[in-house]
Amino acid sequence: MRRFWRSTRFRVALTSFVTSILALGVVSAWLVLDAQNRLENGAAQVARERAAAIVQVLNTGAAPAELRLLVRDSAYEVVDQTGKRLITCPGLRHGALVPADGFQHGDSVAILRPGDVDLAMPGSVGCRRTLGRDVEITETRVHVAGETSGDSKYRIFAAAVVDESGQAALDVVRMTLLVGVPVIALLIGVIAWLAVRRSLRPVEAIRSEVAEIGAHDLSRRVPAPDSGDEIAKLAETMNTMLTRLDTAVTRQSRFTSDASHELRTPLASLRTQLEVLLAHPDRLDWRDACENALLDITRLQDLVADLVLLGKLDNSGPERLTPVRLSEVVESCLSGRQGVRADIEGEPVVLGNRGRLERLLRNLVDNAQRHTTTGVVVSLSTVDGTCVLTVTDDGPGIPAADRERVFDRFVRLDDGRARDEGGAGLGLAIVADIAHSHGGTAAVTDHEGGARLVVRLPSAETRN
Repeated sequence: MRRFWRSTRFRVALTSFVTSILALGVVSAWLVLDAQNRLENGAAQVARERAAAIVQVLNTGAAPAELRLLVRDSAYEVVDQTGKRLITCPGLRHGALVPADGFQHGDSVAILRPGDVDLAMPGSVGCRRTLGRDVEITETRVHVAGETSGDSKYRIFAAAVVDESGQAALDVVRMTLLVGVPVIALLIGVIAWLAVRRSLRPVEAIRSEVAEIGAHDLSRRVPAPDSGDEIAKLAETMNTMLTRLDTAVTRQSRFTSDASHELRTPLASLRTQLEVLLAHPDRLDWRDACENALLDITRLQDLVADLVLLGKLDNSGPERLTPVRLSEVVESCLSGRQGVRADIEGEPVVLGNRGRLERLLRNLVDNAQRHTTTGVVVSLSTVDGTCVLTVTDDGPGIPAADRERVFDRFVRLDDGRARDEGGAGLGLAIVADIAHSHGGTAAVTDHEGGARLVVRLPSAETRN
């Protein structure tokens, strides 16, 4: 039950109900008040017209007693300057229409209580129903207009009540809104609850599927509705994330397996040599054994360094990049190397990490030198805002089917470019990762009589 109260469906339904009842209540109250004011203003206008008509009759010289014959269907009371009542219609208690604080020129409101009106009086003929049918037995709210005659001898109080039919209709509307607004708000809340429930049904399916997906079952995907709304986009994003996780886990598993194999080989060789040396110290040359062990340790050291670098490239976040002149990187990496020629055009500059860019070029040149026959050519140029670094050798080349796979980790080809001394299949993988971390690409392109590896990096002007 607590989960239900805290559920999104309940909160949205409650919010819809409260918002609806507040909005409908405010609008309904405004409409009722506006209609009531119109009725009140209408009654006040009728009272003013009746007072004006009586003043007009008195101004012609007619006596107040003659008003019963000259003025019909009006409720009024006329007093003299001293406050003595001269005539009233219908029969009213003296001062019933006079405001509590005395005579006031203009509009006022009076309350006629039971006993204030006597319709049986002879003076009530002609105006018995002007104040309503139930004026004798119920309190009646009347609008009073106070005027004086032209000669100021008489004070006239004319009264009118709100239109009974209009007031009855307004009362019906008021009661209807009083009952209908909560019902409509509740209906809106129920509709909102059902709509949210239907909308969240795919979310529940996604949640259930994700809850059942384990680390070793990342091939499963969440159901994606064909509604094209935000939930469908969420499902697509979840599936894309699962695809990336599946790829990353598969790659990590393969990487771990390959790394353990590559580490196991030199360790096994080193252990074997040491065990044989200890078992037969007189039959082996200690110097040769130590040199062989040192080679294995060097191989382990290089492999561990490559693995550490790959781990950093995989887990590193955004770096602080600085302008790097690739011509200086080429000159630094080729310094002291034999059989490598540089061909530099212009002064290409990129935003990057100089140390890693040097490692990229060094891996490319090392790879090319292991397989070249006569020499290696390193070319550097700028094409359409892209810095192009090319390393070309005249070795056996790379088959077209292996040109993408060669950049995977621990991949070594089956031909002469593959399992050579010291090669663990990580050099070109490091090249590809460094290029990608700098917003570039690494690829093998067509070249007759050897291999050509091309790295493209966005220039500093393009990235700015």
